[in-house]
Amino acid sequence: MKLKVVEKYEAVIIELTGSALGGNEAAEFSATLRKLLAEGKKNIVVDLGEVTFMNSSGLGMLISGLTTVKKENASFKLARVTEKIESLLVITKLTTIFEYYDTVENAIKSFSK
Repeated sequence: MKLKVVEKYEAVIIELTGSALGGNEAAEFSATLRKLLAEGKKNIVVDLGEVTFMNSSGLGMLISGLTTVKKENASFKLARVTEKIESLLVITKLTTIFEYYDTVENAIKSFSK
């Protein structure tokens, strides 16, 4: 999995690409979130549109990220969730925990609501 951080308006977008399998990737994701929060970033969008595969460790990475962000009174939203990942969220009942949007732009707009 590759990770890229882009700032847009009042939000930070973390673009993930490839397979999200946890492990070292989860550590990098967590470190990136902690760095952004330490810099005072409060609106975080994780763009999953280019994620080709996600296993339970990848889901755990997202849950851990959500927990980390919430502890800092910041917001964590998912964008461009693929059908495969959405089915994982439905099966695991995580649709009640994550806020997710069809586009990055809609996720960003939701911060101002």
